[in-house]
Amino acid sequence: MLFQKQTIKGLVVIKPESFVDKRGLFRRTYCLNELKFKKINFKIKQVNISENKNIQTLRGFHYQKYPFSEDKIITCIQGEIHNIVLDMRQKSKTFMKWQSFNLSEQNRLALLVPKGCANAYLTLKKKTWILYFHSQFYKPGYEKSIKYNDPKFNFDWPKKAKVISKKDNLIKFF
Repeated sequence: MLFQKQTIKGLVVIKPESFVDKRGLFRRTYCLNELKFKKINFKIKQVNISENKNIQTLRGFHYQKYPFSEDKIITCIQGEIHNIVLDMRQKSKTFMKWQSFNLSEQNRLALLVPKGCANAYLTLKKKTWILYFHSQFYKPGYEKSIKYNDPKFNFDWPKKAKVISKKDNLIKFF
């Protein structure tokens, strides 16, 4: 696995090293030893899959506040997404800054999203599935949200969202 640090501290693009033969392809999505070697402390407590039927489905921005803050590893196992990570850590040099990435079944990239950063994505293909590894359990009442189109952040979405949850639509601007 190859780890590429990003501008936002703790945000890492993870590129798997794939093994290909006549049977197909094999790749590692998570390895505690490799993370430890890179001085990344990430132990899985929960795994989720988000199955999105429609193109231009938007999910996020969500994160959990202390003491239930969580790191996430996110990868697209089918389809494609445009993913945005927003730094909401007040003491961070990149507070309120964001970075975007395309994750797809073709590029096989994963993102390590650090505690205190909000995450959102827009599907770019039908039948897009996202696999999440969480370092913390989901704790109702500790979730924070940022509106996907908040003018304070000027997010650059490649297409207009067509499918958005009622919950995400009701989020107030920052």
